[in-house]
Amino acid sequence: MSDIAPTSGAKYSRVMLKISGEALMGDQGYGLHPPTVARIAEEVKSVRDMGVEVCMVIGGGNIFRGLAGSAQGMERTTADYMGMLATVMNALAMQSALEQLGVFTRVISAIPMDQVCEPYIRRRAVRHLEKKRVCIFAAGTGNPYFTTDTAATLRASEMACEAIFKGTKVDGVYDMDPKKHAHAKRYDHVTYDEVLQKHLGVMDASAIALARDNNLPIIVFSLDEPGGFRGILSGQGTYTRVQD
Repeated sequence: MSDIAPTSGAKYSRVMLKISGEALMGDQGYGLHPPTVARIAEEVKSVRDMGVEVCMVIGGGNIFRGLAGSAQGMERTTADYMGMLATVMNALAMQSALEQLGVFTRVISAIPMDQVCEPYIRRRAVRHLEKKRVCIFAAGTGNPYFTTDTAATLRASEMACEAIFKGTKVDGVYDMDPKKHAHAKRYDHVTYDEVLQKHLGVMDASAIALARDNNLPIIVFSLDEPGGFRGILSGQGTYTRVQD
């Protein structure tokens, strides 16, 4: 494995990629699907090979979702901490897939667990990015009642990322579910306030408000489209931009 020099052609020099835990399931109903994890790792590597510095936050819903546990009677704080641990498991799986491709990767957890990953220290994380290592931020913000969407926006702000890339199952933000409604309208651009007012479901309200306060654009694109992540960074592809 070796570091690479930046190349030209990318619209951004440092970005945050936010994906759900469910994105790692493939066609399964639970857990990790190794070929899917490997495919996403290839997407990340292709962007990193452009010289772009990449951060990641991965949800934990494929293993355990805190809100769902709370709805079934579990104490909310405990359920949320269990969800945070699920995100660490996903981060380690992605780290393994990236390192098999020769990409230096660090898993950085908001909850200290020194045997398996690094604790979150902002300046150290920034240094990893400067050395072209992929940083995967795990365990959310380290606090219950906050989602991984909010964690991604917080870390993106702390790392001075130029945009958040939200990988989803569809190629942007729609006014209704395009898989259920053939006449659903896709937005090329939508403001933070419109996302909140129309309940468009891009991210939770706390994450959108934090992105708005820091003028951090959110690029919503399809993670299922091969080469989509790299393509958008090159100025191509279909996506929705959330920004005022």
